[in-house]
Amino acid sequence: MRLHRLEVEAFGPFAGSVEVDFDRLGADGLFLLHGHTGAGKTTVLDAVAFALYGTVPGARKDGKRLLSDHAPAGSVPTVRLEATIAGRHLRLVRSPEFERPKRRGSGTIKENAKATLTWLDGRGENLSRIPDIADEVGQLMGMSADQFFQVVLLPQGEFAKFLRADNEERGQLLERLFDTTRFGTVEEWFLDRRRTSAHDLDEHQRAIDVLLARVATAAGIEGGADADPVTWAHKLEDEARETRDLAADDLQNAKSRAKMARDALTEARRVLELQNRRRRAEAELEAHTAGAGRRAVLVAELADARRAEPVATVARDADAARAKAAAAARNVEAITDGLRSTAGGADLVAELSWPPTADEREHIRSSIRAWRDEIVRLDGALAESVAADRLAVEVERLRARQVELAEAGAALSRERERLPLALREAEKALDSAEKARAALPALVDARDRAADAASAAADLRTRRTERDRLERGVLDARRKHQDAREHWLDLLQRRIAGMAAELAGTLEDGVPCQVCGSPEHPQPAEPSELSVTKADEDKALAAEQKAAAALTTATEKLGAVERAIDVLVQRGGDGDADELAQALTAAETAMGEATALGDEVERRSASLTELRDRESHLQERSREVGVDAATVAERITASATQLGEIRARVSEAAGDDPSVEARRGRLDALAESASELLDARDAGAGAESAARELAAKAETLAGDAGFDGTAGAVTAVRTPARQREIEAVLTAARDAEVGARSVLDDPEIVAVAETEPVELASVQHAHDAAAEVVNVTVAAASDAERRLLDLERFVGQLDKAAEAIAPMQAAHDELAALAEVIAGRGQNARKMSLRSYVLAARLEEVAVSASARLGRMSAGRYEFVHSDEAGPRGRRGGLGLDIRDDYTGVVRSAKTLSGGESFLASLSLALGLADVVAAESGGVVLDTMFIDEGFGTLDADTLDSVMGVLDELRDGGRVVGIVSHVDEMRQRIPSRLHVIRGRTGSTVEVVAG
Repeated sequence: MRLHRLEVEAFGPFAGSVEVDFDRLGADGLFLLHGHTGAGKTTVLDAVAFALYGTVPGARKDGKRLLSDHAPAGSVPTVRLEATIAGRHLRLVRSPEFERPKRRGSGTIKENAKATLTWLDGRGENLSRIPDIADEVGQLMGMSADQFFQVVLLPQGEFAKFLRADNEERGQLLERLFDTTRFGTVEEWFLDRRRTSAHDLDEHQRAIDVLLARVATAAGIEGGADADPVTWAHKLEDEARETRDLAADDLQNAKSRAKMARDALTEARRVLELQNRRRRAEAELEAHTAGAGRRAVLVAELADARRAEPVATVARDADAARAKAAAAARNVEAITDGLRSTAGGADLVAELSWPPTADEREHIRSSIRAWRDEIVRLDGALAESVAADRLAVEVERLRARQVELAEAGAALSRERERLPLALREAEKALDSAEKARAALPALVDARDRAADAASAAADLRTRRTERDRLERGVLDARRKHQDAREHWLDLLQRRIAGMAAELAGTLEDGVPCQVCGSPEHPQPAEPSELSVTKADEDKALAAEQKAAAALTTATEKLGAVERAIDVLVQRGGDGDADELAQALTAAETAMGEATALGDEVERRSASLTELRDRESHLQERSREVGVDAATVAERITASATQLGEIRARVSEAAGDDPSVEARRGRLDALAESASELLDARDAGAGAESAARELAAKAETLAGDAGFDGTAGAVTAVRTPARQREIEAVLTAARDAEVGARSVLDDPEIVAVAETEPVELASVQHAHDAAAEVVNVTVAAASDAERRLLDLERFVGQLDKAAEAIAPMQAAHDELAALAEVIAGRGQNARKMSLRSYVLAARLEEVAVSASARLGRMSAGRYEFVHSDEAGPRGRRGGLGLDIRDDYTGVVRSAKTLSGGESFLASLSLALGLADVVAAESGGVVLDTMFIDEGFGTLDADTLDSVMGVLDELRDGGRVVGIVSHVDEMRQRIPSRLHVIRGRTGSTVEVVAG
């Protein structure tokens, strides 16, 4: 990393914009950054850190006071850094989070942090998101902000922190500088693996315990294993197998005895069944003989029913024909009555008789034809009647339209008379709205000026009160400073007056006087009560400087407030507050009215355009209404004439009937009724003839079947259900007789006819007893078999589980021992965890690198000694760091070093840390490095040694910046960056050697 240019504005003590050209300043590879205390030397380093990482080192980052108090209100704190990092030329611009005064009213508003990264080499996309910039800078730098602060900036007050820290503090610092996360992950990995292994081992052991419990349950015992679990389980398995074999033999014997009992019971049941069948067959034959008479009656009833069926069928057809003829006669009578009641139909009915003749049928047909011809003529007249109705409706519609057009014409005339006035008013409204919109910017500006003046007036009252308070503070600080200065000058005068006594206090016998050179001192001056010591003078001088600083601070604050008051007066805040408030109210009212009126421009313009369009539309509409009215009047006259002609023709066609429709309906009804009467008379005559023929046929069939008449045959008829019932009874009787005789002829039935009846209860009891014995032996054998199968299964599982857990136990023991060593316990003699071991190795590298520089700075007297010893009471070990004194050969604590020696050791250690961290970060080349303070504790020779080491840092083009107050450093380093403190903020001056 090489810095090229830094620009800072409104940042820390820098009120304005200052620029540092590092290329020019670091041309010699070494430059000095100096200035008074509080001038802002460290702020230059903070600006570099902030540009890169967005934060500053040390405790200053917690204050969040990066905005300069000297900067004018509204200033934006900004840092711009141009640098080359990892071969990429870039520019970083950052602004921190800060609060600024509100533009309107009192109070402040928070501005968020902003940042940009611009690639000056033209490669890559420029960035503006803070997280993206942080990722890119971190990748280029190869180190975190903490590492950068320790390696590149070496912050003020941090030199000796690492040197004097105990093991815990040193370990925490090393963990920030060196990423040991992966080694901590390894420790956690081993710990997790150990927990997982222990859990898996416990799970397997629990599985074995469960299997042992299942083995005991399967064997039917409550106790557990009294020896090796596997041996005990196999013993139970052998015992269960022997029990199973004994139970199998008992079951076989019981089954043999049960089979003989079952065969005996089967034979007894067979004989008893044959005897029962014989008794049932004999009873059935006796019942069949007793029912012979009843069956003869049923046979005769079935024969009569079957002979009567044809006769009954024809008789039913004859009854249906007579009913049809009667219905036809009623229909003829009804149609005749309807025709007689219709005008013009009575004459036709009077000429008809019954039964119908051919002449009567022809007479009806001719009447129908005459009526239908008349209907055809009436259809034409009816069409004209419908047309007349439509025409009448059209005339009425035209007359209504004529009235509407007259009213519309009148309304159009009235609206056209009103329209010119409306147009003039719309034009006037649009003109006022456009003028208001044109005046709005001036009104807004006036409102803003009034608001700013009112806000300034409020702030001015507060600032003047503050100025009065600060003026009193300045007067008080000036008085105190004058008192302190007079006191210091008085002490200084008194010390000069008593300088002889002070010099006499340093005289020794035989030692020449520093004033006269005489080795004899006969009358040395004696101190008086008014004598002043060097300590008294220094104390008074410090008090005077403190008072002067307080006076400067108070004066600067007063000046800042007076400048703020001048700005507020220029903003108009010196006027009367009530008048300013009234002016603001009036300006806001005028602006609001103009805004509201200006917003009406578009609407009023559209309204004017709409009125003009309406004027054109009304003219066109008036012309259209006049044309339509003339057309409607002509159509009314023509339609009325046509309507009168049509109604005359229709009235003539209607004759005596009320209307054409009524006449046509009457004639159509007469024709339809006559047609129905003709068909009904023919149907009635045919039905009477068919009924007579069927009645004669039924009488003939009844005689042929042996019945006295049709009535006798109908009486003998039976329903199909009754016939099926009789047939079923006869068939069942025949089947029963045949079945009974076949049973009695069966050889097995014949064989048991003379045997004694069977006593089944005793045989059944013997069978049940044998079956119960079989059930008991089956249950015992099944239980023995189940126990054996369970034991074989569980014992096999136990063998596998015991075989599987042995290597798991060995692996767990090995893993647990290794985890203990990695965690710094167990066989770990140094009691160092893996992470601590890595940090100890890094610290050893730091000690080696730092010892080389410390040796050169101390002329070979001191070197660092790294210790691997464990800490007391279980604390972290391996991070001890002491000093070996080559003059005495003693290794002692770094806390015993003097102030200058501590600075040398701390600087060497910091440089060693920088080397190791740079190597750890992937060999990042650190072309620029800053060293902040500490050189004032060195004597001239030691300072020469340190400067020699710093000269070595310049090898390879590295630039080293030293921050110091020491005047001698200005003489040694020609290239300087001078930070100049002032009342209005600090500035910088570059002096190139």
